[in-house]
Amino acid sequence: MRILTRRGPALVTLVAAWALGASQPAWAQGLPSEPIVVGGGWLTIGGDVSATFSCAETAAEGACAGDAGFFNYTDYEHSALRMLRVDVSAAVRATDRISVLGEVRSENGGRPQPYALFVRVKPWAGRDFDVQAGRVPPTFGAFARRTYAADNLLIGYPLAYQYLTSLRADSLPASADELLRMRGRGWLSSFSVGNTTPANGLPLVSAFRWDTGVQLHAANDRLDGAMSITTGTLSNPLVGDDNAGRQLAGRLVVRAGAGLLIGLSGARGPFLARAATRTAGLEAESGEDTQTAWGADVEYSRDYYLVRVEAIVSDWRLPAVAAPAIERPLRARSASIEGRYKIRPGLYAAARLDHLGFSEITGSARRDTWDAPVTRVEVGGGYSLQRNLVMKLSFQHNTRAGGRLTRLDFGAAQLVFWF
Repeated sequence: MRILTRRGPALVTLVAAWALGASQPAWAQGLPSEPIVVGGGWLTIGGDVSATFSCAETAAEGACAGDAGFFNYTDYEHSALRMLRVDVSAAVRATDRISVLGEVRSENGGRPQPYALFVRVKPWAGRDFDVQAGRVPPTFGAFARRTYAADNLLIGYPLAYQYLTSLRADSLPASADELLRMRGRGWLSSFSVGNTTPANGLPLVSAFRWDTGVQLHAANDRLDGAMSITTGTLSNPLVGDDNAGRQLAGRLVVRAGAGLLIGLSGARGPFLARAATRTAGLEAESGEDTQTAWGADVEYSRDYYLVRVEAIVSDWRLPAVAAPAIERPLRARSASIEGRYKIRPGLYAAARLDHLGFSEITGSARRDTWDAPVTRVEVGGGYSLQRNLVMKLSFQHNTRAGGRLTRLDFGAAQLVFWF
């Protein structure tokens, strides 16, 4: 309660907005509640709209500031806690076995961008097996398939899928000293090899972009598996290839019992752009510019409870350019646990504990983690005005062992509608 009372003005405003929406559900009944189906099912159109607003209190900006620490900054250079996002998706069923699926997305009123576009082929009518080609759904990780606001228990994102490290695909540090200078600066990092213009870094896994390639998917009553070959990597999904090879990724989910799911994921591929590797004097397909990641996740649900745990380890390999050399691989470890409890029909409470840590490297003057470790706690809940219209409220507490701002708290509210 001590932390909450320090953020009083911002949270009072958000609670008032919550109460106003929750007390007037009648207007929501006129909104569409199902996808639009045309021609007996040959065309299906759906949509997803989320409006998110947050307040943070800082000494410099006052009681309703933005994300001055860039804790919720995304690889599209927007704050995940201050965003208007509109998604429109369509599925065209060409035949009983061939479909074309696509989606466009707009953030904060910007020009709509293609998010997904792929062909899905089901070779056998009686089997749960399909081949997808194009800008395909993610293969790696559990949260990667729940990135829509309607699927997220809270408002913020797990650190592994959103928080920006200082590493970049188009630029790399020449030495350990250069990398250590960018600790906690992933929102605007700069290095001397490759593109020297300051820009945002990479997350462990991008939740805001899908990769381009081919994916195979198969499932039965006990197992659900997928494998993919794509042009980009988990941290840097691409449309056009700009690196020295392809990423191979796989995921297996086991239905181990009633309400229990266990998932394992893996991926490996080159993440550095050719221009950066050429500047570093690295030969193509040398294996010195790869991202390798492993993930494990568990979900258990029973009665009114839902618990999810996910852990990800990601290794990046960078070429040695100058002394003191960067110790390889650069490792990041992420762990999160989240849960939900249904209080009554339409109302739930949720919480998430999240940590992102990094391996150590040795510079000229000190030995330290190559990026600043981050911990996040978020608590909140949601209320359904109708089946497909939900209001959420949350409080998020962030701490970081480095960077310009080491602590920042947010109160956030979100309205989510989908059909």
